[in-house]
Amino acid sequence: MTKFSIPFNKPYATGQELGYMQQAIANGHISGDGAFTKKCHTFFETALAVKKALLTTSCTHALEMSAILADIQPGDEVIVPSFTFVTSINAFVLRGAKPVFCDIRPDTLNLDETKLEALITDRTKAIVPVHYAGVACDMDAITAIAQRHGIVVIEDNAHGLFSKYKGRYLGTIGHMATQSFHETKNVTCGEGGALLINDSAFIERAEIIREKGTNRSRFFRGQVDKYTWVDIGSSYLPSDLLAAYLYAQLEAIDDIQARRQRIWDYYQAHLPEWAQTHNVTLPTIPADCEQSYHMYYMLLPSLEVRQELIAHLKSFGILTVFHYLPLHLSDMGRKYGGQTGDCPVTEDVSDRLLRLPFYNDLTEADQEKVIAGLFSFEGW
Repeated sequence: MTKFSIPFNKPYATGQELGYMQQAIANGHISGDGAFTKKCHTFFETALAVKKALLTTSCTHALEMSAILADIQPGDEVIVPSFTFVTSINAFVLRGAKPVFCDIRPDTLNLDETKLEALITDRTKAIVPVHYAGVACDMDAITAIAQRHGIVVIEDNAHGLFSKYKGRYLGTIGHMATQSFHETKNVTCGEGGALLINDSAFIERAEIIREKGTNRSRFFRGQVDKYTWVDIGSSYLPSDLLAAYLYAQLEAIDDIQARRQRIWDYYQAHLPEWAQTHNVTLPTIPADCEQSYHMYYMLLPSLEVRQELIAHLKSFGILTVFHYLPLHLSDMGRKYGGQTGDCPVTEDVSDRLLRLPFYNDLTEADQEKVIAGLFSFEGW
C-alpha cells in the first residue's frame, strides 16, 4: 500500500483483463504466440500499418532483437541521446557496440538532429532516436542523415504509442521500432514490449531470433516439415496470459487516450501563468506532432528548487519524481569516454526536470490538490 494519497503512477485495468486471461487458460495455450498474442499482432499491424509486429517480454528485449537484426558487431558505434533509459543503449553494448551519446534539444528534450551528423563515423551502425514523452523527434532530418550514410534507424518508442509525426504514427518511420507495455505506460501488461518492423527484409530473421534461433514459425506455417536451430536468438516470447491482459487494454485504447488527454489538458490549462511567474518551463509540443499524453513534466529553475519542491509535495501526500540521469556521466558512460560538458543540455535538464502524477484514473479533484501544492510552494 502506497503511503502517498496521490502516487506518481497507478496501474490501470479496464475490467476485461481477467476474463481474457481466463479465456487464455481455457484455450489450453498459455505460453508464447497463443490466440491473444496473435490478436495483439493483428491489432498493431492493422492500426499502425506496420509490416510485422512481434510481442516481446519487454521493450528491452525488443531492443536486443533490433541490435541482432542490425548486425551489431564488436567495435560498431550506435548513436543515442544521453537523456534516455539505460536499455536504449545497453541492448547494443551487449553486442559489443560503443555508445556515442548525442545531446538533446532544449524544447522537446529529444535527440538534437543538428548535432547528429558530426557524431557519425565509418563505424556508425545505428541511430536510436527516443521519442521523449511521446513527442516525435525530427524524423525527416534523422532519416535523411541515416540514408546518406547507410545507417539503420531504430525508433525507441516506449513513450509514444499512437503519437504522430506529420501525420505518421511513431514507430512506423524507422527501419524498426520498439514499444513498452510496462506498468507506467499508457497501455500495459505489467511487463511487456513489442518490436515493430517496417523493412520486410528483417521479418524472417526477427521471427527466428525471437524463437531461440529456430525456424519454428516457418514450421507452424507449414513451410518446413521440421524446425531446427538456424541462427542466434533467445526466448523473447511473452506468455499468452500477458498478451490477454494487453489485448483488453488495446481494445480500450480510445477511452485510455481520452482519459490521458483530459489529465494532460487539465495541467496545461491551469499551470502556464504560475509557470511564467516562477521561471518554470512547461512541455513543448511542435505543431507537426501529435503526442501520446504519456506524461506531464516541468523544468524548474534549479536542482535545489526541484528537490525542495519534491519534499514540499510529499508533505501533502503527493509523489512527484525526476527522470533520467545523463548516461554519458554514469559509471558505464564514463568508461566509454563520457565527460562533463559533452551534452550540456542533457546535464542541465536532468537536474531540473520534475514529473507530475499521471495515470489513467487520476481525478480532477486529485489534480486540484497537486496544483494547490505547487501554488503553495514558497521556496523560489
